[in-house]
Amino acid sequence: MALHPVLETGRLLLRHFLMDDCCDVVRMAGDPEIAANTSSIPHPYEYNMAVDWIKSHRESFAAGKGVIFAITDRQDGNLIGAIGLMIDAGNEKAELGYWIGRQYWSEGYATEAGKAVMEYGFTSLGLNRIFARHFSRNPASGRVMQKLGMKYEGCLRGDVKKNGNFEDLELYGLLKADYDNRSNMAL
Repeated sequence: MALHPVLETGRLLLRHFLMDDCCDVVRMAGDPEIAANTSSIPHPYEYNMAVDWIKSHRESFAAGKGVIFAITDRQDGNLIGAIGLMIDAGNEKAELGYWIGRQYWSEGYATEAGKAVMEYGFTSLGLNRIFARHFSRNPASGRVMQKLGMKYEGCLRGDVKKNGNFEDLELYGLLKADYDNRSNMAL
């Protein structure tokens, strides 16, 4: 079995989650604002949920269905958030998802981690497309997607039911050809 990748950026170390991260995951993902702005994080978020979530990462990675990274500070090792790719290997595409602990918002961590994960997806995984979605009421997440070079592809009206309400999702995507062209222009 291949080892889970470790990615480094200027400020961040992206690594696999450890069981030692459970308390931080519960504290951060359990924040009502984090849960409210993600389609899959429930509230309240309990310790056993973090344990089960972290345990699921190894199987998902081994099956080629996903890779989830703990976003950590390179200096002190503190957990900042999570980012990952949910992979559809047959179609050579993946959905990018992320959350950042509220105390780390507006520091550029999601964008910095996103660039590293997208590079990994296109170059190491050989993906043709990476896409992401955000609730229409969370434009800050859309700005991250734009900073990653993703193009707006449309609104998926009433696509997800969250807390009893149907939510619109804004869809962004980037093709490998566009990523390659952008990378070549930066040289």
